Amino acid sequence: MSLIPTLLDLLGRASRALGLETIDSFPPGHAYARTRWDRAYFDIASDMKPDQIERALCESITNTPSVFAHIVNPTPGMQRALLAVIHTRLRRACGAPNDLLKLLIDAYDSPHTVEAIPGLRAAIARSEGLAPAERAHALLAHLGAMPAAFDVIDAPARIVN
Repeated sequence: MSLIPTLLDLLGRASRALGLETIDSFPPGHAYARTRWDRAYFDIASDMKPDQIERALCESITNTPSVFAHIVNPTPGMQRALLAVIHTRLRRACGAPNDLLKLLIDAYDSPHTVEAIPGLRAAIARSEGLAPAERAHALLAHLGAMPAAFDVIDAPARIVN
């Protein structure tokens, strides 16, 4: 009887090694092992290397920013991908991207989310208790005041409801 569990274990390992399974986190022991994503939105093969995984997730965020909502404890690279989309929307004068700013604010509800930009967590914490549009405006103002070296947001902050 112990042969069946052993065979199933070996089959599972072979399946993961061949990339036949979809994963929802970085491998154990990775710097961002707490980062999780919803497999329904991201098709990440189990045989991908961690840097390939992050690149694939960042590409997904760039192409469809709303998928950021389906990532828990996003890496700084993933956050920068979202910030780049925010920056692009502001440059194109599409109005303030409050929906995307809310996604970023929600990501910082977890204490395990690593800051992509120094002071971002503190800026989000300072807006605690404000209305969602005001929180987005405060975050946009913070990002707009960042030094040019961070190349985050260079448009003036506007509230759009």
